[in-house]
Amino acid sequence: MNKTNELIQWTGTAFILAMYVISNFFPGYDNLRNAVALVGGLCFFTWSYRVANKPQMIINGVAIVLCVVGLSKAMI
Repeated sequence: MNKTNELIQWTGTAFILAMYVISNFFPGYDNLRNAVALVGGLCFFTWSYRVANKPQMIINGVAIVLCVVGLSKAMI
């Protein structure tokens, strides 16, 4: 496997796991959770684009949009 792809996947994994930690142990930190999830989603979207995994691109694209909407609502 390409080392860059592997690094992108592991970085995304770390951010998604951090999102779950925030969700379960710090439930009041919705904006932080959305920001961390956004970075994880961007990592996985980048990886799925690089390896041409279209179903994964769709899932992560939707996740990115939802995170951006959630962060935007918090700023209004």
